[in-house]
Amino acid sequence: MDAHEELIALADRYWDAMLEAAPSEATLLGDRRFDDRIEDLSEAAEQRLLGTWRELLTRVDALDPEGLTAEDQVTRSLLRTELASAAANLEWRPIELASDQMTGVHASLLTMAPQLNAPEPENALRLVQRYRRFGQLLDQAVQRFRAGLAAGRTPARIAIERSLNQLDGYLASDIAADPFVTFPGPPNWDGETAWRADLAEVARDVIRPAFRAYRDVLADELLPAARSDEQPGLCWLGEDGANIYRTLLRQHTTLSDLGADEIHQLGLDELDGLRTEYAEVGGRLFGLTDLGEIFARLREDSGLRYGDGEEIMVDARQCLAAAQAEMGNWFGRLPRESCDILPVPEFLAADAPAAYYFPPAADGSRPGAYFVNQHDPKGRNRYETASVAYHEAIPGHHLQLTIANELDHLPRFQRMSFSNTAFVEGWALYTERLADEMGLYPDDLTRIGMLAADSWRSCRLVVDTGLHAKGWTRQQAIDFMIANAPVGVDEIRTEVDRYIAMPGQAVAYKVGQLEIRRQRAAAEHRLGPAFDIKTFHDKVLGSGSVSLPVLRDLVATL
Repeated sequence: MDAHEELIALADRYWDAMLEAAPSEATLLGDRRFDDRIEDLSEAAEQRLLGTWRELLTRVDALDPEGLTAEDQVTRSLLRTELASAAANLEWRPIELASDQMTGVHASLLTMAPQLNAPEPENALRLVQRYRRFGQLLDQAVQRFRAGLAAGRTPARIAIERSLNQLDGYLASDIAADPFVTFPGPPNWDGETAWRADLAEVARDVIRPAFRAYRDVLADELLPAARSDEQPGLCWLGEDGANIYRTLLRQHTTLSDLGADEIHQLGLDELDGLRTEYAEVGGRLFGLTDLGEIFARLREDSGLRYGDGEEIMVDARQCLAAAQAEMGNWFGRLPRESCDILPVPEFLAADAPAAYYFPPAADGSRPGAYFVNQHDPKGRNRYETASVAYHEAIPGHHLQLTIANELDHLPRFQRMSFSNTAFVEGWALYTERLADEMGLYPDDLTRIGMLAADSWRSCRLVVDTGLHAKGWTRQQAIDFMIANAPVGVDEIRTEVDRYIAMPGQAVAYKVGQLEIRRQRAAAEHRLGPAFDIKTFHDKVLGSGSVSLPVLRDLVATL
């Protein structure tokens, strides 16, 4: 093989190994080869996979760059970054701490379940085989949690409490509405009745007992050993925790030279810069220019809250329709696949963020889905819905990830991987401001929601590093966000607990947004009147999910 062929072969081998190791994710992405399998969480499987990543990394490094095109060079750089990150991630054994409400084994299963489908009878029958293996999977998870405890890796108490709330919600739910039973099956299939009966039996006799046993271990073994709200961050795990956090910051930002202290200060600087914008918008909207007074009005005015969950869905649909109508003026390449708007399942809603997104399946069996949280509508702010909708759907994640999925000339990992968090989340945050340029905020109330979202993401830089590098308490993090972001207090608690559960991930949003804005400003300055916003956006989105160093190289070619 020449260098190009070898590169594509290595990329294919990487992605096949990744999907084989994560069969549930493979199904979600529309790859049906592993529908009857379930994840192997054993240490032996982990070590085998680590060996695969190291071997592939060695082979990618040995490729002769002279034989690669410019597009190949991008692929090689991204493949190398993903392999190095995947290896570094396995080296710290993340499964030992995967008992939380965000990245926990149970949380992943429960969150993915409503998104699965079975377009063909073969898929449907093989998924029953997978579900019969839930006991094996959750028992492996428990064994790894116990190994973590033995190594001094205690979880945060609040994360276990939220996990127990999720599990109790699922176990108390009606089995007739169980997401492992009710997901879509093959259309017009004469075997559906028997299949649904098998699913109900497996849910009753295998899945729920396995979740119940798993739940009891969290309650009886992890909760008593967990770190208190006074010590929720990784820094309280000593040098092991500090090393984990450094690894996670590199992984999520895709930058090796950005440390916790620098990120912390960046957040403080961003918050300071938002004060002028609040004064301008708050003056027009409320006749208020003092930050504290603006925040108090936003929090205390009951008229700014929703009356019921359906009102949230109506506003979200209106935002999506407006964005769809306008996107052709700002992007040359547009997504072919549609975006559904769905409610967050009730058993997850109390511990879930305001919204999240799943991209479409690669096989076309499922569109993209923007999930909207309708829980406690009287505690949810009307002014936040627009910026959230633009972040999660269009021009944010749906446009970005669906376009990536439809770049058929690129290797699969480049189209389907979400590993470059700073790019994926940075783009979505960039589009919250872009939506203002597009004229999608109809008034100053929704525009102040855009500022609130920016404050919220800037706070993350301070709070995440405060918790995991500087020893902040949970209440200290909550108090900082209350003082610096006009977000509801209950939502702030949920968000802080998310940062406790997912160290490093939350800082990537702002880091990525600022990098995209820097690259756009540099291109505008360099090109002058020749700068074209459609061309810029198509360049940014035209190589799939990229690292920030690769993004810089791509924009430099405009």
